[in-house]
Amino acid sequence: MRKRRAARVIEVACVAALAATVSVCVAPQVNATDSIAWRSVRLNVQTVSAAGTTFAWAELGTGSPLLLLNGTASPMNEWDPAFLAGLASKHRVIVFDYPGLGDSGRAPSTWNLDAASDWVSDFIAQVSPGAPVDVVGWSMGGFIAQRLAVRHPANVRALVLAATNPGGSQAVLGPQWVQDIDSSSSSDADYLRTNYPASGRAAGKRFLDRLNAVVDSGAYPDVDTPDATREAMVAAEDPWLASDVNLRDLRTITKPTLVITGRQDLITPATNSRRLAALIPHARLTLVPNAGHSFAFQQPASVAALLNRFLNLG
Repeated sequence: MRKRRAARVIEVACVAALAATVSVCVAPQVNATDSIAWRSVRLNVQTVSAAGTTFAWAELGTGSPLLLLNGTASPMNEWDPAFLAGLASKHRVIVFDYPGLGDSGRAPSTWNLDAASDWVSDFIAQVSPGAPVDVVGWSMGGFIAQRLAVRHPANVRALVLAATNPGGSQAVLGPQWVQDIDSSSSSDADYLRTNYPASGRAAGKRFLDRLNAVVDSGAYPDVDTPDATREAMVAAEDPWLASDVNLRDLRTITKPTLVITGRQDLITPATNSRRLAALIPHARLTLVPNAGHSFAFQQPASVAALLNRFLNLG
């Protein structure tokens, strides 16, 4: 995802799916104004050496460690403060800038998803030594999260794969015009029309207003992504889509896994989540109605509460 700077806890009804190992959970739409205290969220940026480079990172909250992996070319200042506040009520939430963007150092090697999972594994060893973390991977962050769970399972306690795809022949892409916008530094208007259904764009605008507020106040760092890093991360998706290696590896994941997306996701259609949930043993599937790719920023309080409940059970 690229964008410019610019409630209540829901209950989930689950029904059995055709595959015995998959449950399909559908969360009802939340129309209420976000009720969590996002204005108190502050990213106090630290640095740590890992994987031969420097990671800029921040933490908030206390409890079991929860690592968030953001989307393509998105630094930590693009996480919704309302979503972070909800997660931090139950967890020690860890966010960071990928190598090559934000305040982090240069990428240690050419960007590819296996390498990125190795970098993240080294980062985890520094910020959560001896303790596996819960991992939420959103969009391209979901690709890295899958490879992390496959290549470094000892570092992962539970897994949330949000608005992402399994790669290879099972990946389903959105329309070309949507892909073109998602892979570029798009305007707020383009971000809203690709990441939210029409009924959710007012909520999307409120999200952008929250980001502007926390950056303008100094609560979030004011950083962006170099074009070279954006291009390198976008290019890393091509081998992911061309190979079925990850599809075979998904069967080896044994961590508790939740697969979740907006039912009206244009960028990564919900078919991808259904396929991921069918490929990962005992995975759970949640489809959020009337929501798109940025469903967690459209309904931050309810989605954070849903993730907290899942991770508590995991």
